[in-house]
Amino acid sequence: MQKPERADTPTYVQDDNPALANVMERNINTIIALRAKDDRNRKWYDRLADAITNFSGRIVFLVIHIILFASWFIINSGWLGNVPFDPYPYNMLVTVVSLEAICLSIFVLITQRRSSAEAERRADLALQIGLLTEHELTHVLQMLDAIQDRMDIDNNEDRELIDLEMETRPEDVLAEIDRVRQRAYKEFGV
Repeated sequence: MQKPERADTPTYVQDDNPALANVMERNINTIIALRAKDDRNRKWYDRLADAITNFSGRIVFLVIHIILFASWFIINSGWLGNVPFDPYPYNMLVTVVSLEAICLSIFVLITQRRSSAEAERRADLALQIGLLTEHELTHVLQMLDAIQDRMDIDNNEDRELIDLEMETRPEDVLAEIDRVRQRAYKEFGV
């Protein structure tokens, strides 16, 4: 059975995968739309930093530099019978390469800062959804327990189920993670 096309479905997903649930498809489309919106709202300098970082991370960038450095050395070696414009120890080349390294480092830091902010935002979303899911599941378990009680089904012996029916507080989980981590560090001498 093929899913009917919806008016709000972008053209790039018109050939639906019938195995995907509508809610999953909607979520995928929402995430893509949010990322596209974030990309459109980036400042010009973020776009520039991303473009430069993207280009400088490619093999083409390395090849261009190898060709430029080799040409620089050959031209400034005097082997071609010309007068070198930057003789050994190549002070001009060192200055240019140092300035390029400073600029590239700044562009990489700008890109990393933005990427880090995006990752933090996504982690916050995942945490909130996880907390909401845990809260909902706790309530579902409590409702199932109430149904079992009304039907006189004995389930009070399962200690794990009783623990799962209790609300999980994030601060308690973080405290437990810290406690276990500290114990592991002491045990392994880290």
